[in-house]
Amino acid sequence: MNIHEYQAKELLAEHGIAVPKGHAALTVEEAVEAAKQLPGPLYVVKAQIHAGGRGKGKFKELDANAKGGVRLAQSIDEVEEAAREMLGNTLVTVQTGDEGKQVNRLYVTDGVDIAHEYYLSLLVDRASGKVAMIASTEGGMDIEDVAHNTPEKITTITIDPAQGFMPHHGRAVAFALKLTGDTNKQAQKLAKQLYEAFLQLDMEMLEINPLVEDKESNLLVLDTKMSFDGNALYRHKNVEEMRDETEEDPAEVEASEYDLAYIKLDGNIGCMVNGAGLAMATMDIIKLNGAFPANFLDVGGGATTEKVTAAFKIILKDPAVEGILVNIFGGIMKCDVIANGIVQAAKDVNLSVPLVVRLEGTNVQAGKEILENSGLPIVSADDLGDAAKKIVAEVKKAA
Repeated sequence: MNIHEYQAKELLAEHGIAVPKGHAALTVEEAVEAAKQLPGPLYVVKAQIHAGGRGKGKFKELDANAKGGVRLAQSIDEVEEAAREMLGNTLVTVQTGDEGKQVNRLYVTDGVDIAHEYYLSLLVDRASGKVAMIASTEGGMDIEDVAHNTPEKITTITIDPAQGFMPHHGRAVAFALKLTGDTNKQAQKLAKQLYEAFLQLDMEMLEINPLVEDKESNLLVLDTKMSFDGNALYRHKNVEEMRDETEEDPAEVEASEYDLAYIKLDGNIGCMVNGAGLAMATMDIIKLNGAFPANFLDVGGGATTEKVTAAFKIILKDPAVEGILVNIFGGIMKCDVIANGIVQAAKDVNLSVPLVVRLEGTNVQAGKEILENSGLPIVSADDLGDAAKKIVAEVKKAA
């Protein structure tokens, strides 16, 4: 789960980490009031969407020369003008895709006199089973270019959770940022605070870009992004309440209500599979046969008829779907239960696209008989390779 910048800064502040003063706003009037609560005379008005590149982004509804989603304002009137231009309009960045995201929230913060910008992030390194802390002296909007063109300017420090954060980790971060004196000490303290927040809140990623040094040599978190392990949210109700469903794909939100793992993709073959590994293999073999998957959808090991029906409805809400491939291996899940769900779903949604089903495992023969006796045009497949070939051929035939 992702949260907005202002929410992430609230969490960091709770861990004693320095952030500029700021207030969230849902309306132009709230943005003006937020600015009035800040010392000024420089303010920053930031669009709050779950995507990076806001500063370089463009609004669909505004002139091409209009400023992006992060703007400096030198008066309350300029704050008001920026808020009127941003709220309700669609911001397109390198991370949103061409469709962009509508701006429904703003964050008005105090301006900072910046002396230098740095980059600092933490994420789970699944290869090593450790936490990776990544630091660079080249923070700011062009960090992607730094990673591509000058990777030597990026340093990775790995931390074993079993050992925990040690003083040498903090020194390594300060050294990587080339800080001396008091700012060196600040960086060591900050690195420890960030690591503790990362673990305590079960984050998957914490990115600070930029981390800035102001003219008084204070380190401040100027912008931050956070994502959390969805499986651990039950332990952090305060974080769970920060979820903004308007920033998520509606189909993915609906899928989560049925405990389905769904991610929309760009292809035309809808997939319903049980097990993440099997789902990945299914998507690969669809592509091997010349088509592209329209989604990743894992119904899990204990799917019911209700869940299978919901999965079908979610898949078919994507107008790009021209056919569906169901690939089920019945271990915990029974093939006859899945077959009943498929038949019920096909009837409920008045299925109008080709459907190929491959069943294997517990009660497979009973499942196949249910499909055969359903009276529906369901194509049965013997194995995964056969299923992929058949759904691609059926889609081409239907076209």
